[in-house]
Amino acid sequence: MQELLISVIVPVYKVEKYLNRCVNSIINQIYKNLEIILIDDGSPDKCPYICDEWSKRDSRIKVLHKQNGGLSDARNAGLKIATGEFIGFVDSDDWIAPEMYERLLTAIIKDQSDIAECNVKMVWKNNLQSKMLLQQNNCVLKRDEAQLELLNESKLKQPVWNKLYKKDIIRGIHFEKGKYHEDVFWSFQAIGNARSVSIIDYIGYFYWQHGESIMGEKYSLKRLDAVEGKCNRQEYFRINFPELENRALVDLWFTCLYHGQAAFRELKKEEKAQALEFLNKVLCKYPITREKIKNLNITHCIWLLLAEISFSKTCKIRNLLKVGV
Repeated sequence: MQELLISVIVPVYKVEKYLNRCVNSIINQIYKNLEIILIDDGSPDKCPYICDEWSKRDSRIKVLHKQNGGLSDARNAGLKIATGEFIGFVDSDDWIAPEMYERLLTAIIKDQSDIAECNVKMVWKNNLQSKMLLQQNNCVLKRDEAQLELLNESKLKQPVWNKLYKKDIIRGIHFEKGKYHEDVFWSFQAIGNARSVSIIDYIGYFYWQHGESIMGEKYSLKRLDAVEGKCNRQEYFRINFPELENRALVDLWFTCLYHGQAAFRELKKEEKAQALEFLNKVLCKYPITREKIKNLNITHCIWLLLAEISFSKTCKIRNLLKVGV
């Protein structure tokens, strides 16, 4: 198995406090046949120097310096130069457990799958607090099952960093440059190309929470990228997974409700108006009908029918009742 090369792509930007911890966790993997690609995305701090120093210490490390283009652009740059049969992604403020890639690769080979996923733990406050972000038992999902689990965000989640991919199935799938929730645009396409997905009961990825991370930021208009990504998914499902189109439509509407509620709670008048205008356009483009929601429970049906009558009022009511908050 050691002859199989894994390319690990690490976008780097303004993480000088965390970068050494991240790279250390990768070079100390039990599985040694790694190509570690550090993409310096025009970082203005000491990260470029730190990357170069690491490349001098470990011959498996490649460094690419580029102008700042954002996380998606950095990942795409890494994919262009990756030579491994398998691809992994690690965010440079996070770290991974020593056996992560060995266990993921073993699962892919044993199960003859194309993607493997491990469990994730969120960590913050100097490692003094943590909680599980994703915890699942061992299983193998066929393509349609995996797509449904990703849609439900149940056994599969959107992020790419706790997974290992066969390079052949993600060839030609690019991360959307400049998007805030880039994985939402990307993951359903990767699953769509996979025969099956292995899930292993192993905590392999540690997701660091701090003020600069996405989950630590206040709500902003950039978060609406998640809605755009799900609109793209709706078109993809219409062609490739028509049996999931209605389920995805329901998820899109509830996603719009979530963002509408957040806009009322957290955005100022002008930005709130922009968000609501965008969300209403989405709902007009992808209308809901009683026929499409007839199999939902009564509570979900009521919220969707209310949103169809008045989206803004429904968002306000849900906020008042603290539903979906």
